[in-house]
Parts: sequence; C-alpha cells; structure tokens
Amino acid sequence: MGMSVIISGAAEQDAEQIFRLQYLCFQSEAALYGNYRIDPLVQTLDSVRQEVEADCVFVARLGDEVVGSVRGRITEDGSAAIGKLCVHPRLQGHGIGARLLRAAESALEEERGAKKFRLFTGRRSEGNLRLYRRVGYETVGTSKGADGMEMTVLEKPAGAYAATA
Repeated sequence: MGMSVIISGAAEQDAEQIFRLQYLCFQSEAALYGNYRIDPLVQTLDSVRQEVEADCVFVARLGDEVVGSVRGRITEDGSAAIGKLCVHPRLQGHGIGARLLRAAESALEEERGAKKFRLFTGRRSEGNLRLYRRVGYETVGTSKGADGMEMTVLEKPAGAYAATA
C-alpha cells in the first residue's frame, strides 16, 4: 500500500474523528436498508466519547487521520459484544477491518476475560458477513435491533483468533 496503517487503542481526543468516520461509513449501510435511523448515524458525539472512555475501542490511523474504528465491551453473560466496525471507504479491501477486529478480540480476551465474541450485522450486508466468516465467526441466529433492523447474530469462541491470525 506504500503507507502504513497503525492499529492502536483509541484516546479521548479521537472521539470526534471516530464520530465523523462512523457517520461517513454507515451511509452506505443505511442506503442498503433505506433506514437512516440506524444507531451509528444517530449516535451523539457525547455518546461516542463515553464509549471511548468505558469500552474497548480501537482505531486505525493513517498519519494523524483516523481511518477505521471498532468497539467492544463485555456483556452480562461474560461474552464480548463487538460493534460499529468501520473503515474509510477509500481504504476498504486492504485487511484493515480484520486487523481492527483482531485487536479488539485479543484485548477483550486478555484484559477483560471474554470467553466468546458476538457481533451483529444487517442481513444484506454481504461484505461484512464475508469478513466475519473468514475470521471464524458463525451465524447463531437473528435479532431485531432497537431501530427495527433485522440483524444476523454471529459468534466465535475466544482463543480461536490465535489459530487464524
């Protein structure tokens, strides 16, 4: 690629860039479903700031620019919910999404004791589904989001990422 994208933990000052990036990235998803009320588009900057503070948030940087992001947190049952994975449209297809996922998974497992990873994606989001299956996730069911979206639920046991890395 001739330039190196660095994956690291998100800092407080990244919140605004994550907020803008997410708004840009999820437009295509919204268009796919004709639903512009999906969570990544209506989330407030304050809410993004809170997630950066409390959750396990990673960013991909190209120089000073945040070009990718992912969040993860431990849920009541001890599994890790991973979400809002996004990569800038001009940098998609270079494996950045997979690297972000791997960073979040290993941090959630090693620092927060996750036994299993779970993520949700829109049923028609073929690119996302392909990526998740390639890195070891399997469909375990469907669920309806608060925004009315029909989501596919995927899971993968912790400890599996080392084998696929």
